[in-house]
Amino acid sequence: MGIHHFFHINFKVSKRSLICIILGFLCINAASAKSGGITNSKGTVDYKAINCRKHGASLADFGGKGDGKTSNTAVFKAAIANLSKVASDGGAQLVVPPGKWLTGSFSLISHFTLYLHKEAVLLASEEESEYPLIDPLPSYGRGRDAAGKRFQSLIFGTNLTDVVVAGGNGTIDGQGAIWWKKFKGKELNNTRPYLIEILYSNQVQISDLTLINSPSWHVHPTYCRDVIIEKLTILAPVDSPNTDGINPDSCTNTRIRDSYVVSGDDCIAVKSGWDEYGIKFGMPTQHLSIRNFTCISPDSAVIALGSEMSGGIQDVRAEEIYAINSQSGVRIKTAPGRGAYVKEIFVRNMNMNTMKYAFWMTGSYGSHPDEGYDPKAFPVIKNINYIDMVGKNVTIAGNLAGIQGHPFTGICISNVTIVMAKKKSSFFAEKPKKLPWNCTDISGTSNDVSPKPCGLLQDKKVECSFPADKLDIDNVELKTCSVSV
Repeated sequence: MGIHHFFHINFKVSKRSLICIILGFLCINAASAKSGGITNSKGTVDYKAINCRKHGASLADFGGKGDGKTSNTAVFKAAIANLSKVASDGGAQLVVPPGKWLTGSFSLISHFTLYLHKEAVLLASEEESEYPLIDPLPSYGRGRDAAGKRFQSLIFGTNLTDVVVAGGNGTIDGQGAIWWKKFKGKELNNTRPYLIEILYSNQVQISDLTLINSPSWHVHPTYCRDVIIEKLTILAPVDSPNTDGINPDSCTNTRIRDSYVVSGDDCIAVKSGWDEYGIKFGMPTQHLSIRNFTCISPDSAVIALGSEMSGGIQDVRAEEIYAINSQSGVRIKTAPGRGAYVKEIFVRNMNMNTMKYAFWMTGSYGSHPDEGYDPKAFPVIKNINYIDMVGKNVTIAGNLAGIQGHPFTGICISNVTIVMAKKKSSFFAEKPKKLPWNCTDISGTSNDVSPKPCGLLQDKKVECSFPADKLDIDNVELKTCSVSV
């Protein structure tokens, strides 16, 4: 049974069972992402957060109904407005108790925690009227789906300090099917809502949750600093459009840990703005740390850099990455008109099983927001390091295509062993190519790589680099907090 068929008929099985069925031997690691806190003798649950809160309330205290039918949008707004009066005095937290809580978009506040009980399901409304229209992001100039505005995300926040969305592995269900149908039918004039989007904020935490079926991207921190994303299980059908897992966008100091994504698009997509708008806004994604991450995405990348990277991407460190049945392991996507750079990228200890491409770089990913881009704004791609990787059942080891006259430079690949597919993959139509590597307009070095790379990656006895220091965000230790259950 193919993976597309599997998702269509079995998507209602428990999240843990599903992830275990798919990941098999990796399931022992998935248990760490399932932690829902420890209930103690005081009738509270302990959980980890950047800050604990002095004040708290339950959504039920404000008249919420967890019947899966009654809209709680006004209840969420009233509860958060009420807690905003005390949030500056030691912080506030709102608990979503057991039940199915239907809601449209609502906004968070500073010094605040939204906590989902392990038996809570937050159901996203399917009504467009429940999502206010907001302006396009300034670094994009327009919506991603359409030239109009954007539907505000289900959980939204802007200009915040110290905000946490966490839970005992409670579930947020985007109920995206109706949005996917409208998008495919070209019925939308505005961009679909994301599940969680936080803008212009610092000290952001999103953790210990199951996120499913977002209308579009699941997690989108944008123009943020000091972001912690960890212990997420993100699930969407593999044929759902643009259901990226985690998309750090023009963010500084971000860590992604212990998370698992099954998606119809890139599992992690690192971004920083689109063509002339991103160049003008000029805010890079930098100092990003990814560790212990698992992805299944038959049509997209495990980690994508771009294609919207016009503010720049630099200092990305990824390790302990597990790729299964995915189109590509690491992909750089850019084009003339993007400008800026992707540089100082470090990936090590990556395990790939059943892939079309292990390494993929594209200098002609030519989607543009409008005709106002500068075709002579060439991106600089340099100092890309891939270290200590293994792959099996791979169709193409590397497809590395830079830009004529503006090659991608400083590519270093060392200690990599890829076992090529012997027959047509059950997931991809293409048969294995005779040449495992295809390289144009790139330069760099390789050492101890099998199969032997293209000649543009010179064989030298050098080890590719990986930073020895830790990023500041890696050193942040979460506090043990508690919530009444």
